[in-house]
Formats: sequence, structure tokens, C-alpha cells
Amino acid sequence: MARPFRFGVQSFNAESGAEWAERARRVEALGYSALHLADHILGPGDAIAKTNHPVQNLAAVPAMAFAAAATTTLKIGCRVFCIDYRLPVVLTKEAMTLDLLSDGRLELGLGAGWLEEEYHAVGIPFDSPGRRIDRLERVVKAIKAAGEDGAIAIDDDDIAWRDFDPLPKPVQRPHPPIMIGGGAPKVLGLAGREADIVSLNFNNRSGMIGPDGVKLSTAAETDKKIGWIRDGAGDRFEEIEIEIGAYFTFVMDDAAPMVGNFAKNFGFTEDEMREHPHALFGSPAAIVDELLARRERYGISYVTVGDQAIDAFAPVVEALAGK
Repeated sequence: MARPFRFGVQSFNAESGAEWAERARRVEALGYSALHLADHILGPGDAIAKTNHPVQNLAAVPAMAFAAAATTTLKIGCRVFCIDYRLPVVLTKEAMTLDLLSDGRLELGLGAGWLEEEYHAVGIPFDSPGRRIDRLERVVKAIKAAGEDGAIAIDDDDIAWRDFDPLPKPVQRPHPPIMIGGGAPKVLGLAGREADIVSLNFNNRSGMIGPDGVKLSTAAETDKKIGWIRDGAGDRFEEIEIEIGAYFTFVMDDAAPMVGNFAKNFGFTEDEMREHPHALFGSPAAIVDELLARRERYGISYVTVGDQAIDAFAPVVEALAGK
């Protein structure tokens, strides 16, 4: 039986608390399941320009707390926290506090980090992909252990916790749902083993946003990604929710010119661009049909769009949420 659809919104910026609270309330009112941030630090300048990544002016943790306080049912999350940007024990305490204060509405996204120039700009060592993913696995297991009762004892290459019982305990037991995001075999295998939600992303091996990641996320490449998740998950694959960011979402009756422009920019045929799993083009009815087909092919039931698409995409949410 297919998992019911859920929809999220990812937003990076707001100029005031009133603007952010209103956005959260609107996302909730339109039937979206969750409001996510990302976890990026850099403001405008040469460093961010090298990455092609948009500036994010909001810090994720306080913005998530503010959104939770402004809403009643909306899930709050981050796609995804970079585990290198804060001490794991601090991230764990902040996450469990968010879950407690939101009455169990946290989706805890965790990632190995990938934006290389951001690491360099703030003086964080940028280890090899394998080393970062190994560290992510240890942090995920430590966060799960922190939800258990009693004194904790962990001593490995990345975590050294002893002689305390982590508090607060989360409302969602044994822990908030953990989302792990990525686009390469090792991290998606880890996600299959450990995550409740797997977020399909570009393969960000280049350390920046560019055509390389988009070309490694086509329909055929996404079939491979689902296979890597399945290999990691084994018998628990059916328990995992598959999420994807629809980064190129254009709700319009005549999408042909937009499809043509994107196809040309990325070196795809128009058919390849239309079926790209991170893209949605067309009328609400056409997008509904496409999402149903993608759920059948990949198992994707959780779709996140950017905040610029909140209103235009709402008819799709109304048609499919919970179905």
C-alpha cells in the first residue's frame, strides 16, 4: 500500500518576526505538513558567491522555535542540520528541547555537510566525504541514545559522553523522526539503516551547487539512489518515508518555454527535464499526475517546495495530501 502524500515548504529568509510567523501560519493553513529551513551560515560576499548557494539570513534553531510558537500542528524541521556546525551534545539538547516545546512537532534532519567554501570561510576543517559520513553515523546513534533513560556512556572517534542522563527527553519516543539527506551511495546506505525519513538530494560531491549535482539526480540516477537506500534498509525499507526537494517547481498552464530553458541550461532533452525528480512543471492537474507516477516508481510520498511556490502549489497539496 502506498504511503500517503505529505508536503513541506523550505524557506531561508525573513526580514521580521511578523513576516516569519505569518509565513508559518500560511503554510499550515494551506495544508502543508512541515516548514523547513536549511543550515547555512554565510552572508553575502565572495565566499557564498563561489558556492552558487542562496544566502540564508535565519539561524535554523531559533527560527524553528519561532515557527512552532506561531502554529499549532505544523511540523518544524531543517533540511538538514550540518553536524559539523555545532557540538553534537549541543545539537542534541537543542533538538530535544525543540521537540518538547513544540509538543512533539520536530522532524530532525541531519546531514554530513557539503558546502566546502562555507567550511573554509568560517574555519571548520572540511574532511573527506567518507570521514564526514562516518561522523554523521556516530552522531545519529548518539542522538538516538540520548532519548533513552539513564546515564549515557559513549566513547568513539567523535563522541565522548559519560556520567549524565541527557535532558530533556523528547515528546516523540524513542526520538523525533530522523531525516538523513544525501545523494551518494554511502550516505544513502546510512540513511537506509538509520533514518525514519530519507531526503533525496543532489550528489553534492563538487562542494557547491552546479550542473554536476543536477545531472547526477536524473530519473535513472534516482532509481539507483532508491536501490542504495533499499540496500541499507533491508527488511525495514517499507517503514521509511522518502522525501525529495522539488527545487524547480513552476505551476503554470503552458510550461513548455520554462521546460525548454531549463533543459538547455542543464544539457537535457525536454523529456528528461520534465521527468527530473527535482522538477515539477505544469498545471496542478499535470503535477498531480506526475507525483502519482513518481510515488509508484520511486516510493516518493513527501515533497518539499520552495517558499516562492507556497500559493501556486497549494491546489496540488489540497488534491493529494493524505491520499
